[in-house]
Formats: sequence, structure tokens, C-alpha cells
Amino acid sequence: MPESRHDVPAPGGEQPTPTGSAQVRTVAESFGADADRYDRTRPPYPEALVAALIEASPGPDVLDVGCGTGIAARQFRAAGCRVHGVEPDARMAERARRSDLPVDVARFEDWDPDGRTFDAVVAGTAWHWIDPVAGARHAAHVLRPGGLLAPFWHAFQLPAPLAEAVAALCERLLPEAPFDTRAALTKPAAEASRAHLDRAADGIRNAGGFDEPQRLAFTWEMSCTKTAWLDQMPTFGLFTRLPPHLMAEARTEATTALDPLPDPFPIPYTTTALTTHRTGV
Repeated sequence: MPESRHDVPAPGGEQPTPTGSAQVRTVAESFGADADRYDRTRPPYPEALVAALIEASPGPDVLDVGCGTGIAARQFRAAGCRVHGVEPDARMAERARRSDLPVDVARFEDWDPDGRTFDAVVAGTAWHWIDPVAGARHAAHVLRPGGLLAPFWHAFQLPAPLAEAVAALCERLLPEAPFDTRAALTKPAAEASRAHLDRAADGIRNAGGFDEPQRLAFTWEMSCTKTAWLDQMPTFGLFTRLPPHLMAEARTEATTALDPLPDPFPIPYTTTALTTHRTGV
């Protein structure tokens, strides 16, 4: 089941719309419409990524920014970390709390840490909703010296017939979407997070207080049933705000596009991370 927490999916090599725009913020805060479905259908992150970030962190105290329902947070906790979440959508935060995760409801740029500091600040497919400079400055504020900042993203490549059908759906049903959906859906998975990585790296450099960002990439493949993909489709940021009758129409057209595919069908993924360490006060 293809994922991107707070995604569109990720808009390929296109420049993303500024995070402060009203359209983008509306999408960012729409994912809690069906938090249980979101948590049930979104896949976890590669264990190798989690292990690499834990190894790069100077300690076990992790702040998960844009933690959603806690998918990544549970993985870090299972690996031995103490995890605290920040999430702007109260519905998503409540779902995360059902897994005994402590979560504050706030936009990260506005969040008051109340004196708390952390060894690592991570963000699973969420950092592109955050102002890249303000976010990096706030991360520096809550990180201990030498602490790790590591935003990371899932990107996937749908089979061409399905990608074309979903792109056409988006262009017809969501003509004012704040992203280039066709580019997002047709870019190879290896390229799909490049704009996010570049933008985050520039924000970190402009914020100061960090060493030069490094990039990690993990390629993998998911075997996805047609039923599972249709179950996840309503959780994409492109569809979370559709009224029920249009979502039913989108599901019908996606079902037709899925018909010629094998069941299950493979979805190539690339999960990429940007890592940097706090260098000063």
C-alpha cells in the first residue's frame, strides 16, 4: 500500500508550493478525517532506515515531528527509543495516543517544548509541510549539542495505467490542487523526493547551527493487493477533502484502472533521509 505521510504523493522534481499557503495548510490538516484507516493502511519505514538514524543519534530521546498516528514513532520506540510526538491534527494525535505515545497538538514552528530537549528530531514524510528555515531553527532549539535532525520521505512508483488514471482523476476532480499531480505520479520513485530533500537542505543551511546535510536512500518493493490499495487511496492528501460522492466516483475509476494488473501487484519504493547534526549553541 503506497504511503506518504502528509503526502500528495511527493511532487517529484517539481518545486513544492510554499508551506505557508492556505491551500497547503488545509491539505496538511486534513489527514485526520479517517485516522484509523490511515493508521491501518500506511506502511512502516524500512527497518534499516530506523537503525541508521538511531546509530547516528547521540542518545535515545526522539522527537517525532508531524507524527501522525504514530507509525514511525512506534518503530523508533520498538527499537529502544523514548519518543515524544508533535502533530497539528488533534484526530491523528488521539490515534497515536492509543498506542501510549505522548503527543502534543501543535504546528512544530509554534510548539512550546517547555524546556524539554532531545537527542534526535525526526519527521516521517512530514517536513515538507513545515517552513524549512523556521523548522530547522526550532529543531536546533530543542536538540542537545550534537543532536540529530533527520527528515525522511517515502516515495513510490505506481504502475503506469494506474498512475495515469489517478492523475486524470486529480486533474478533473481537483483542478486547483496546490501540486503538480501528474508529475508527482509519473516520476520514478528514486526522484520523487528530490525537491523535498533539496528544500530541506537549503532550509538547514540558511538556519545555521548544523553541519552539512547528508543523504541516505533505501530502495525496496511492496507487494500490494488491489483491495489494499483502494482502502488506502482515500487517505492521500489529494482525496482527503473530497465529498463522499466524488470519492466513490474516484474509487470506481481507480478500480477500472486496476483491472488489468496482477493481484497483488508490485510497487517500487525509495525511502530517502536527510541527516545533519547540531554543531553549536
